[in-house]
Amino acid sequence: MSGVRLPARVLARGRVFLPPLVVAVVVLGAWQAFVDLDDVQPYLLPSPSAIAHQFREHTGPIRSAAWVSGVNAAVGLALGAIAGLVAAVVAARSRLIDGMLAPVAAAMNAIPIIVLAPLFNAMFSTTSSVPRRAVVAVVVFFPVFVNTARGLREVAPVHRELMRSLAVGPWRFARTVSLPGALPFFFTGLRLASSLAVIAAVVAEYFGGRQNGLGSRITSAAANSAYPRAWAFVVAACLLGLLFYLVVLAVERAATPWRRHGGR
Repeated sequence: MSGVRLPARVLARGRVFLPPLVVAVVVLGAWQAFVDLDDVQPYLLPSPSAIAHQFREHTGPIRSAAWVSGVNAAVGLALGAIAGLVAAVVAARSRLIDGMLAPVAAAMNAIPIIVLAPLFNAMFSTTSSVPRRAVVAVVVFFPVFVNTARGLREVAPVHRELMRSLAVGPWRFARTVSLPGALPFFFTGLRLASSLAVIAAVVAEYFGGRQNGLGSRITSAAANSAYPRAWAFVVAACLLGLLFYLVVLAVERAATPWRRHGGR
């Protein structure tokens, strides 16, 4: 009797997901063995089993804190992505504006979060989520702006000549040719920004304000020497960043179906 043949789609998914799972199992196993054999103290490095226990014991607070940080990251990501997209469209239309915006965007990207967070806390009310969302928006702006602007400049000369021969206006040209062609570049920047958004939201919570997000809970647990619990909140932040990345990846696949079929 011949063996059962699995569908090609199932095999493809297995090739995608199996290597990360194997690496995760190996790393976690080595981590657990290292902590157990060397008797490493929790304040230096808790074991994966201790972190998992704290994750199960504090599922409710972790879920609540992850929701707060996730909303802040999502709002900031949306604001920063829209601002980066608009700025890229304007910069692609004018070399003068591009020359002004590019250095400003680079300077914004060079500002550390530990500087931005206290400044925004001073500018806005620390009892609101505006400072944290503003930090996320600033961090997100640069990768979206740079990648989208590059994509808008990658229009083939033959397409430009065709649209010019048809007397197509600049904004219609952007809507029908340059923006669709720049979508892969835009989503490349958005994928990079999705993880940065979560990092920015969590780090911004270290510098005052409402104590209800993952960053605040990590600080509080570490200050009380509850290191496995602090690591449990860190794991939640990692999972939140992965969720953001996968959501953006799913949106990209839906918005650019031609790329799944080998098109450009």
